Amino acid sequence: MLYRFITVFYISVFLAACQTMSVPDRPVAETPVPNQNQEQELFSKTVTSPTESKKPPKDLWVRIRNQLTWQSIHNEQIGHARDSYLRQPNYLSVVAERADLYLYYIVEEVERRGLPIEVALLPLVESTLNPFATSSERAAGLWQIMPATGKYLGLEQNWWYDGRRDLRDSTRIALDYLEALYAEFDNDWMLALAAYNSGKGRVGRARKANAKAGLPTDYWSLKLPRETRHYVPRLIALSQIVAFPEAFNVKIPPVPNKPAFIVAATGGQIELARAASLAEIELHSLRALNPGQLRWATSPDVAQELLLPVGTKAQFQLGVASLTEADRVRWEHYKIRSGDNLINIAKKFDTEVGLLREVNNIRGSMIRAGDTLMIPYGSDWASSLAMVTKQERQQQRYRVRRGDSLYRIAGKFNVSVNDIISWNSLNPGDYLQPGQRLTLYVSGG
Repeated sequence: MLYRFITVFYISVFLAACQTMSVPDRPVAETPVPNQNQEQELFSKTVTSPTESKKPPKDLWVRIRNQLTWQSIHNEQIGHARDSYLRQPNYLSVVAERADLYLYYIVEEVERRGLPIEVALLPLVESTLNPFATSSERAAGLWQIMPATGKYLGLEQNWWYDGRRDLRDSTRIALDYLEALYAEFDNDWMLALAAYNSGKGRVGRARKANAKAGLPTDYWSLKLPRETRHYVPRLIALSQIVAFPEAFNVKIPPVPNKPAFIVAATGGQIELARAASLAEIELHSLRALNPGQLRWATSPDVAQELLLPVGTKAQFQLGVASLTEADRVRWEHYKIRSGDNLINIAKKFDTEVGLLREVNNIRGSMIRAGDTLMIPYGSDWASSLAMVTKQERQQQRYRVRRGDSLYRIAGKFNVSVNDIISWNSLNPGDYLQPGQRLTLYVSGG
């Protein structure tokens, strides 16, 4: 009921929204750009598609560039944000690698809704396009959605699945939320973005305080948290770099302007390793397209489908059609009896204690008579993919190579991204550097 209510509410406010943007009238301080003689000309330009060309560009960045309009906004905060990007020579190459998988879909959704194309760049600011990113405040995914916000907006979040990390679910919810904020804050995208970052209550209070003091209530005039004051300038600065890469002596690796995945029905719950084998792809590639799937098997509680690389659907569907019931993930519901322990129960069902702990979210060995355990059975996958504790793993040192990412390394060693972050005290928002050394605990044998 809550989800339906929220959906109806959003539809009503979205229909009232019109696509305009408020820009402050007062003069703002300007900072130098690489070519000062062309500075005013550069920032007054609006990038548009050549009228004589009707063919879609091959590079997704060109498609985005042709629709940008916010790059003409220029002030000191934006200048500082732009300089910060330009001091990170690897930023755009890292982002472009991830963009191959995710950005086309986001651009399609932003265009379908008629939103400013700059909104498609927001995940670059939020997470550097990393769906596995988790902030210290527990915001997660490409759009860095907080757990409470995701729950309020109707995103599925459970032991099996986190919709905040799923490309399609998180994009839908984030764009819904941004549209609602845009309508609530006088059709002003700057205020909507600020509210997305720090909460609409905080932005609303800041506007009321300014209005009471007789001050302007636009984004640039408000007293907001430091992070929010830098948030919108970072997005605009990024749009300037994307709009005029040559002016800033920046090379953005091309991204194909075409879909990166197809949607394939699984016909029921399926282990990810088996799905990858049926699609004839690497497990880390499957996980990269399905970051919302948190465990070794798909969630039984959401749509029974997976995202797969383009060109793999036919062989995957043939493989799925050939699966027998014994090949599927099946579950036994076992009621704990007096005198039971995890070791005896694991032996009874020919499984692993570590797996019982994992699927039932048990810490330690304490279980209570009368409770019910979920026990996977019926296939040899349980033993091969059983979760083992850190003490049962072998410590291994790994040196990061060019092109590595957390999800690639996790897939390669059959561990979770969260484990790698925890074992090495990493900041999930930072990207790995070639030569960086990681400590991993991998299964023996």
